[in-house]
Amino acid sequence: MSKKIVLAIDSFKGSASSLAVEEHVAKGIQAVVPDAECVLVPVADGGEGTVEAIVDARHGVYHEADVMGPLGQPVKARYGMIDNETIAVLEMSAASGITLVKKDELNPLRATTYGTGQMILDAINRGAKEIYMGIGGSATNDGGMGMAAALGAKFLDKNGNELEPVVTSLAQLERIDCSGIDPRVADVRFTILCDVTNPLCGPHGASHIFGGQKGADEEMKILLDSYLELYAACIERDLGVSVKDIPGAGAAGGLGAGMIAFTKAHKQSGIDAVLKLIRLEEQIGEADLVVTGEGRMDNQTAFGKAPVGVSGLAQKQNIPVVAVVGSRSLDTEAVYEKGISLILDIINEPMPLEEAMKNVDALTQNTGRMIGRLIKGWMR
Repeated sequence: MSKKIVLAIDSFKGSASSLAVEEHVAKGIQAVVPDAECVLVPVADGGEGTVEAIVDARHGVYHEADVMGPLGQPVKARYGMIDNETIAVLEMSAASGITLVKKDELNPLRATTYGTGQMILDAINRGAKEIYMGIGGSATNDGGMGMAAALGAKFLDKNGNELEPVVTSLAQLERIDCSGIDPRVADVRFTILCDVTNPLCGPHGASHIFGGQKGADEEMKILLDSYLELYAACIERDLGVSVKDIPGAGAAGGLGAGMIAFTKAHKQSGIDAVLKLIRLEEQIGEADLVVTGEGRMDNQTAFGKAPVGVSGLAQKQNIPVVAVVGSRSLDTEAVYEKGISLILDIINEPMPLEEAMKNVDALTQNTGRMIGRLIKGWMR
C-alpha cells in the first residue's frame, strides 16, 4: 500500500522557493519509495514568499501593478489572486520594500508607502473583495500615510493645503480628510499578516526598533518617532481610532497603524492565515508523514514560524513530522516540543554557505532520499 507524504516546506530564503524545495525533496523520496504519493503544498509564514506560496497552492493567478516605489521610482509590484480573483494576496515589500532601494540611498524621511496603496487599488479594480497584506521588509517609516494618500485620503496643513505623503510632512499636519477615499475600500475586508507586536510610537515603536535598518541614526529615530506621535494624535482626533499603542501598529514602519486606521484592517498571525488560505489541514488528511522545514531553524522557529504551524496541524491528527532545513542551531529543543519528530540538515559535509546555496537542489534531493529510507524503515 502506497504512503501519502505531504510536503509543506517554507522557502530557503535567497536560495530556493517553497515549491522548488518540495519538488526536490519529493524526487529524493520517490527515488527510494517509488510508489510514495507526494502531495506538495507550498507554505510561508506571512513574510517573503507568502504570495508565491498561496498562489501556487491554490492555483491562483499573478498580476503586476505599475506603482511608485519607496523613493518615487517606477516599480512593477507583483501580487496574487485566488478564488476567481475575489481574494488578493499582497506583500507591501513588492511596492515599498527595502530591497527596492540601494543601501546608500535609504532615507526613511523621504520613503513613502504610496505604491502600496496603488497596489491595493489595482487589486480592487480587478474585483478583490478580500485583501491579505504581508507587511514586512519595508523601506518606509511613514505610518502608512502614503498608502492612505493613494487610496484618496488628504493630509492638510493649517491653510488647507495638501501635504506631500512623506513622514516629514507630518510636522505640518493639521487635519486628515478621508472624504476622498475610494468608496470601494469600505466594501473590502483587509487582513494584515503580521507577527510583530511593536506599537507605533515610543522606545519599542516603529522608529526606534526598525528605523536603523532603514538608514536612520539615533537623532533621526527620535525625529521620526515625534512625527508619528503627531500622526497618531491626528488620526485619533479626526478618524476616532487610537492606533498609537496597538500591538503590531509599528510593523512596516507604521503601515500596520495606517491600515488599521484607514482600511479598518484586522491583524492575524501570518502562519495561521497562510495555513488557512492554502487549506493545509484538509491536505494532510490521511497522510502517513508530513515533511516541513525552512532555510534556518532555531528556537525562534517555535514562535510563529511555518514549520511549527505545520506541525501543529499534523499533531491534531497524530501524524509524524520531519523537518528539512538548510541549517540549524545547536539548541532546537523548543521546536521538538512543538511536535517535530526529526530535523534533517541538508548539508552532508563542510562547505561554504555560497556553495550550499548553489547546490540546494542536489542537497535537498539527497535529504529526500534519507527520508525515503526512514519511510521504508518506519512504515513497512
